[in-house]
Amino acid sequence: MALILLPILLPLLVGLWFWSRPLLSGTWRRSPAWFTWSAVLLLLGAGVTYLLGSLAGASLDPEEACHRAGQTYDQAYLDANFEKYTRWFPLHNKCHAGYDLVPVWVNPALVVLPVLALLCLAYAVRLVVIPRRTKKKGTS
Repeated sequence: MALILLPILLPLLVGLWFWSRPLLSGTWRRSPAWFTWSAVLLLLGAGVTYLLGSLAGASLDPEEACHRAGQTYDQAYLDANFEKYTRWFPLHNKCHAGYDLVPVWVNPALVVLPVLALLCLAYAVRLVVIPRRTKKKGTS
């Protein structure tokens, strides 16, 4: 198991180290690269969140997954609401009308993380564009 996790965790830890260095030195506020990499990390987090949400309660037998969660399985409810389970967003994997196997935090995180990534990218563009404008105005 460690041999499988090592190629995944080692680059992740190295990337987090290089991402956190501007935080420690205080240069992150002026670094477009830091905001760009933050956006990439936020989008990766959104992808992992989507994967976790879509695999919540994943089983070949949904009734078994509901029973493992301590809930009853209502096939009639699932048949009546089939459209909810074929959509990409919001994620649902319900056992019955009152219980969803997808954790509560997944759908809000799928909204917040891409919005934060977009804000990071917009600020990175601002950091690049504003100094260029002031240089052009100062030279003419």
